[in-house]
Amino acid sequence: MTLSIDIRGLPAGALRFAASPLAELTAMLHVLAEPDHHPRLAARAAEAGAGLRPELAERLREADVLWRSSQADFLLPARPRPTLGEELDDVDRLDDETYVTAALVSTCGGRPDRLAGPSPLADSGARERVLRLAQARGERQEAFTARLLVDPGRVRARVRRTLEQCAEAFFDAVWANVAGRLAADLRVKDDLLRRQGVGPALASVSGALSLTPDGGRLVVDKLQDRAVSARGAGLTFIPSVFAHPHLVVVHSPGWRPVVQYPVTGPEPAAPVPLETVALRLAALSHPVRLRLLRTLARGAHTTGELAHIWELSLPEVSRHLAVLRRAGLLSAGRHGRHVRHALDLPAVSALGSDLLAAVLR
Repeated sequence: MTLSIDIRGLPAGALRFAASPLAELTAMLHVLAEPDHHPRLAARAAEAGAGLRPELAERLREADVLWRSSQADFLLPARPRPTLGEELDDVDRLDDETYVTAALVSTCGGRPDRLAGPSPLADSGARERVLRLAQARGERQEAFTARLLVDPGRVRARVRRTLEQCAEAFFDAVWANVAGRLAADLRVKDDLLRRQGVGPALASVSGALSLTPDGGRLVVDKLQDRAVSARGAGLTFIPSVFAHPHLVVVHSPGWRPVVQYPVTGPEPAAPVPLETVALRLAALSHPVRLRLLRTLARGAHTTGELAHIWELSLPEVSRHLAVLRRAGLLSAGRHGRHVRHALDLPAVSALGSDLLAAVLR
């Protein structure tokens, strides 16, 4: 599974490396929301977020649908600014349709093209459809989506204020600490880009990035099989201390492609019994099960959602999920009328850091 980005004919300066306080803040908030994804970073993030006022803690729980499973596109600026306030001002300039569409990709799950059709802000049928999709994802997703569709301006202002309060409470101090490290990484990348060209610069970002032999396409090892273009828009790379092990890519239609990459290295694998390794490797030997596992790495899904995403039958998905459960790679829990399957991150981590990083990219 790969994402291909057309970079043919990009002029000098169209491929840019830059740090973003907004992207780093929401990467940190993702760690707080999903600590099992980030065993090395969880304690640091929890310490920074400890002692939050109850009101702010509740605001974060309310809005974390925007960065828990995937980050809404507007949280990864295509043109990073020096300050969080300037980047939030850029978000404020987006029209409601653009903002809401990006948010719905996070709250409803799936690719942007699966939400194509009439606007849910104006069409009652589209509104009911996205509310059903959000309901299947969970109560908070449904509640956030309902509020967003009723009064997008109020929700947008509340999300901005929540992020500003996070900056006041803990992130300003964190940013002052990590900005130097990000600047050092940017100097290395810019030097490689200037002296050796695009290929070596990209190779230093991640082993999951490669150029096609003709140098015209960037190939990213991601869950999607998709081809997008940076021609006429350019391409932005954002380093992050809190992103590891994720490699996040924004590539929705109408958005300049953005890649957020970790500046930290992988952790060593922990030993597990040989019998467990054999059982789990056998479970992972089927390409469909690998696709399901990578989808579940983004968050819990129902059998029906997985069948819809991958255009498979319900019985086929159920059989693959049963194999993964027997191998101890999944857990399942009932949420209202829905049974949702979730990835067991410690079990995947025990198989090795390379597998964990591949699944979580």
